[in-house]
Amino acid sequence: MELIFSLVINGLATGMLIFLLAAGLTLIFGLMHVLNFAHGGLFIWGAYTGVWIFQMTNSFLLGIVLAIIMGLLLGLVTERLIIRPVYGNTIQQILITLGFMLVLQEMVKVAFGPDQKAVFPPEYLQGSFLLGDIVLIKYRLFIIAVGLLVFLVATFILKRTRIGLIVRAGVMDNEMVQSLGINIKLVFMLVFMVGSALASLSGILFAPYSGVIYAEMGLEFSILAFIVVVIGGMGSFSGSLLAALLVGLAQAFMAYYVPALSLAVNMLLMLVVLIFRPQGLFRVKE
Repeated sequence: MELIFSLVINGLATGMLIFLLAAGLTLIFGLMHVLNFAHGGLFIWGAYTGVWIFQMTNSFLLGIVLAIIMGLLLGLVTERLIIRPVYGNTIQQILITLGFMLVLQEMVKVAFGPDQKAVFPPEYLQGSFLLGDIVLIKYRLFIIAVGLLVFLVATFILKRTRIGLIVRAGVMDNEMVQSLGINIKLVFMLVFMVGSALASLSGILFAPYSGVIYAEMGLEFSILAFIVVVIGGMGSFSGSLLAALLVGLAQAFMAYYVPALSLAVNMLLMLVVLIFRPQGLFRVKE
């Protein structure tokens, strides 16, 4: 029983990290119909920036804040210079964002060095709690709490506020929104920046969770995010959460019981969903 509970907590923590990365992709694709393969680059820049600030100041909270700011700035640059010229052209989007992903990856090596960096959680998030015979690791509980908070806040904004109404209307018909006098390009840019900030937040939270960061991890982790977006339903925020948790739990259990299939199980989940429900678990209502 203790083992099962531990694997569930591990899976939920991993799933929440994937959700934070996939949530940005979901927002960007849902509103802008842009396949942003540079998303993993924003993830690693958030990780490296946050870790650098954390190690310089010994403030993990400040590291998180600076990582989010870095994500916002990189999102602004990416949308204005990389994405905007190729709106509406899927092939060009894939090629240019994939190329920019590689550029961001190499720029990380230039700025912070090519070597792997060891990272540990802050002292107040180290250790664990005991719940009977069950060990609850503090940092994993922290990740789950942050993921839930982000989901609840984002859901509230999307469904209960004016800006959320504009975003949802833009998903359905951006030309109609533009005709009402709303600057849809500004909305696009802001959504892209928020999505990029979520990627950077995922990066800084992932660093102490894995214990080590390296430049190539952005591409590896972004593959999981794309799998989650496909399983959850392109553009569905709630679908991304459910799919991320499924992927995290499947990976945690398979890594323990059948390690050789821990990566393949995610592809298998996506294959099953594409065969029986091609639109994903949650389809965005038209």
